[in-house]
Amino acid sequence: MFTRYLFILVTVMLTACGGGSEVASPQPTPPPLQLAPTPEPPPLPSKNESARFLNMASFGANASSVDNVSNIGFEEWLDTQILLPASSHVAYLEALEPTLDLEPDERLRRKERLEAWFTHAITAPDQLRQRVAFALSEIFVVSEVSTFGDDTYGLANYYDLLINNAFGNYRDLLEQVTLSPIMGMYLSMLGNQKPNEAENIRPDENYAREVMQLFSIGLVELNDDGSEKQQNGQSIPTYNQDIIKAFAHVYTGWNFNGVTSDTWWQFYRNYNTMEPMTAVNAFHDASEKQLLNNVIVPANQSAEQDLAMALDNIFNHANVAPFIGEQLIKKLVTSNPSPAYVARISAIFNDNGQGVRGDLGMVIKAIYLDQEAIAGTVNNVNFGKVREPLLRAVHLWRAFDASSPNDRFQFNWPEYAFAQAPLSASHVFNFFSPDYAPPGIVSDNGLIAPELQIVTENFLTRTSNFFAYSTLWGHTEFEDENTKNQRILVDMTPLKVLVNDTSELLEYLNMLLLGGTMSNEMRLILTEAFNSTGELEINERLSNLLFLIMISPQYTVQR
Repeated sequence: MFTRYLFILVTVMLTACGGGSEVASPQPTPPPLQLAPTPEPPPLPSKNESARFLNMASFGANASSVDNVSNIGFEEWLDTQILLPASSHVAYLEALEPTLDLEPDERLRRKERLEAWFTHAITAPDQLRQRVAFALSEIFVVSEVSTFGDDTYGLANYYDLLINNAFGNYRDLLEQVTLSPIMGMYLSMLGNQKPNEAENIRPDENYAREVMQLFSIGLVELNDDGSEKQQNGQSIPTYNQDIIKAFAHVYTGWNFNGVTSDTWWQFYRNYNTMEPMTAVNAFHDASEKQLLNNVIVPANQSAEQDLAMALDNIFNHANVAPFIGEQLIKKLVTSNPSPAYVARISAIFNDNGQGVRGDLGMVIKAIYLDQEAIAGTVNNVNFGKVREPLLRAVHLWRAFDASSPNDRFQFNWPEYAFAQAPLSASHVFNFFSPDYAPPGIVSDNGLIAPELQIVTENFLTRTSNFFAYSTLWGHTEFEDENTKNQRILVDMTPLKVLVNDTSELLEYLNMLLLGGTMSNEMRLILTEAFNSTGELEINERLSNLLFLIMISPQYTVQR
């Protein structure tokens, strides 16, 4: 057979080139090309599957978003969300300010910044972007519990930075975070100067340390699956004190936008948290520096050149993919991902399929479309994460179409109820350590549950009281003259049509709040509790049922 095809090929080539005088004999018509069958598109998700997906990929499912995902599927929803324009916190504040009755020279305060955050979390169409930005705010931490005073716009501008870069390239995000004046003040890079022995000035090492430990590579070298590399049975440190010192010298000469060598010391005159920091090379250390993986920054470069080399050096470190990928998985999907899940996300970070490294949009898509995220405990018995109390509150308001009599979402005391509020962690390690394992069954099994670090007896009571207020008295039919203008109210109207069918009512709440994961035991307890309140008024019965679900351990764990 091979000889026959070789003869035909030679004959055709000779004829095409003019070789041989005889006309080649006609060849048989080859059979038509058999095309591979078009693969069947994945089936559209059920409402339970859509709600469960949205409880990970947004600030919580509601009826309309569940219908949307069920009609278009997970991937199209993700693609659509990634293309939506970013909803801006600064723009919200700018639109709000003229509507307020402010005294002359009175500025917007913290409560308006929180209002912007809750408004976007509850109502913004770009839910995926807003949810990812919140996760990023718990990795690239800054906090109002610092030196900013009441810089409402500056903090909102930093949060917008995270929103705008949620689906961009990690390298761009790293640079914008580094040059943020809010970050510059928080971790002491702003105003950092080159060494001067006569004046006992040494470059500050704060940002140099934290950008590596928390924002990029972590403390020890990692395999792509997130496991620690070993050498002689020991972990391998990613950096040492000399490298911290070298990076600290890189991060010198940066100050508020527009500062000059003559105005370097005029902090309040220069104060500007709305534009990136700029360099003043008179205060930059231009000496040679040795960074990660023995990369040398040559002497006599500008501050801008040194910074670009330093950030490239961090960005290209092998640890970034597993370190950042695993952090995002833990913040968004599950606290204990399998090594294989982390490795798959690392691969996408390292190459998005088009040779691009650090494509966060593709990383986020891969995180949510990974089979481990979709199948949950089917593929990983340890799948799940504790829902942060702040996220539980927003989900309640989203699920039941929250409104307010004054059309503003004003909730000024989240840290009192939840031990957390946007951009107000007590330290750079976030509200809770990313690797916290409570003693007992969790730590004994080598697992972590970071969010439980803030679930103290005190805050457990406060959070439960918040949900009691927000369900039993926080619905549209409950009158409260003292706070009626600023209350955030839930609408239980969709539940009322189901009140005479306990099974159907619980199935709806199971879908909306738990993504279909309610256990039979929980269903039986709730059925008995609801049926035993038949003599009560309908709103009271529904409020009581909703309260029981919102404080239940099963709802508290995202599965």
